[in-house]
Amino acid sequence: MNIIHDTITLSTRGFNDMQDITDKVSNRLSEHGLKNGTVTIFVSGSTGGLTTIEYESGLEKDFAELMDKIIPQDRTYHHDARWGDGNGFSHVRASLLGPSLTVPFVDGRMTLGTWQQIVFIDFDNRPRSRSIVLQFMGE
Repeated sequence: MNIIHDTITLSTRGFNDMQDITDKVSNRLSEHGLKNGTVTIFVSGSTGGLTTIEYESGLEKDFAELMDKIIPQDRTYHHDARWGDGNGFSHVRASLLGPSLTVPFVDGRMTLGTWQQIVFIDFDNRPRSRSIVLQFMGE
């Protein structure tokens, strides 16, 4: 079994910036030549998260509206009082979503559904450069 470490770098806008990274992960899988196994995708940082979704403008708006409803930006967070950076909401949103995702691959293709894409969401309150860690395990 091979274990291959890789990274993807993204430039983000913050404030629920959702980016489809499916093709980036798929391209790295092809480059490494593995056929069967899993890829773990992990965001280094505490204000971003990963999930799968049907990546289209309607769901992108629905997701942002849901986050604004359940974890609004315009309230006081204890984190903000301690650090003064105004991104307490970003940390709470990211912790709800989670920092990682594991996707199996078979015959060199990820086993995602037809309308299922891998997305990174940057919840921070400013633009960022993000590193997404990929760990491929397989043969």
